Amino acid sequence: MTTTGAQFDVVVIGGGPGGYATALYAAAAGLSVAIVERDKVGGTCLHRGCVPAKEFLETASVYRSVRGSAEFGITVGEPTLEFSVSQSRKNAVVDRLFRGLAGLLKGRKVTVLAGNGTLLPGRRVRVTEGVDAGTEIVGRAVVLAAGSVPRTLPGLPVDGRSVVTSDEFLDLDRLPESVAVIGAGAIGCEFASLLSDLGARVTLVEALDAILTGCDADVAAVVHRSFRKRGIEFRLGAQVKGFVPRPTGPGGVLHLAEGPEIETDMVVVSVGRRPRTEGLVAEGTAVVIDERGFVVADRYQRTHEPSVWAVGDVVGGTPQLAHVGFAEAIVAVKCMLGEPVVPVDYDRVPWAIYCHPEVAFAGLTEDQAKARGLEVVVKKDPFGGNSRAQILGDTEGLVKVVAEKAPDGGAGRIVGVHMVGPWVTEQLGAGYLAVNWEATAAEVAQFIQPHPSLSETFGETVLALTGRGLHLG
Repeated sequence: MTTTGAQFDVVVIGGGPGGYATALYAAAAGLSVAIVERDKVGGTCLHRGCVPAKEFLETASVYRSVRGSAEFGITVGEPTLEFSVSQSRKNAVVDRLFRGLAGLLKGRKVTVLAGNGTLLPGRRVRVTEGVDAGTEIVGRAVVLAAGSVPRTLPGLPVDGRSVVTSDEFLDLDRLPESVAVIGAGAIGCEFASLLSDLGARVTLVEALDAILTGCDADVAAVVHRSFRKRGIEFRLGAQVKGFVPRPTGPGGVLHLAEGPEIETDMVVVSVGRRPRTEGLVAEGTAVVIDERGFVVADRYQRTHEPSVWAVGDVVGGTPQLAHVGFAEAIVAVKCMLGEPVVPVDYDRVPWAIYCHPEVAFAGLTEDQAKARGLEVVVKKDPFGGNSRAQILGDTEGLVKVVAEKAPDGGAGRIVGVHMVGPWVTEQLGAGYLAVNWEATAAEVAQFIQPHPSLSETFGETVLALTGRGLHLG
């Protein structure tokens, strides 16, 4: 146990992506660092979010591949799923990554304290409700990185059996036969996709009139068509009124404000996440928590309290993405060190959604660009003509590039790159660089894409923007 009153250069409250990235980056700069974490370092992303969810999505991908193997001349019987095995594999992957992260922190001499952390006046941090409860430490700088938890809905009490959030779903050892997924954002679409691929009957319920509303409309339309083709039902513009459980066994009836009720074995609530800021800050500091529960921070991650920063999901108005937390952590530490720093441009961060077909994008959508008064030129290229996609047998999707119109009427600065299709989450790098470096279409068109590769579709789309596409007019 750390001695009460011990002092560190940096004290971090929260050991998720934003918190552990702060600790690792600060320690690499030679600073003494302590983390206060209520559970395990790695946070939601490693233990109850990004990593376990993608393991299950990979299970769905393998299942889909085996089921379609006859197309490649490989004859097998109808595959069967033992979800408990996938669950065990997920746990093994998470455990290896956790042990690797814990070892990395130890190697950089980061002190990890178990418990909830509360910021007190004078940059003191008190540890409560854990092994190190009662310990109080002091930081020359403090970083608030307490993360977030799933939002729930009134009238839908989470029981971990019939009504679950992502936390409970990722601990299941078998899948239900029918599922209603509430929320058609990134998380909801990932759950709907993997459940459908693994044989469940899925109904996707969304209060808005479209799915993936943060995505470019053309991209979202591809996902919508694919889901419908696979038998996923949609209830869009639907308000949830309540849930009546079955008298015996899991499941029940989901009631909506309009339209027929939905009988289902399970309801998965995926309506976003709220910041975990309860008890994070004591009275007597200048840190501001807004009416939604988020910590208020400026573009350099500084709160209203001197030498107190905030990163990750607790910060209001920013994307709740692990890699955004990483980037914010670097900004905060550089500020502490007095080094030159470029704040995160949230309009340009990369997004990746791992449903099938995958979605990836960076920058403005066509509609967002026009709403900001930009004149744009746009090109779209489907994966159907891509030779590697044909080889893979996965041609669904497209690449769309949005560029500012140049004075000569052609394509100038690229302001958005939007992809949907095979492995696009691994292809976005070049598009992300183009958007963030404010490159023009003519500059990016000079990049040579290997053949045959999926990335050729991005290259061809940009080349077409210059007016001289090889395959695309």
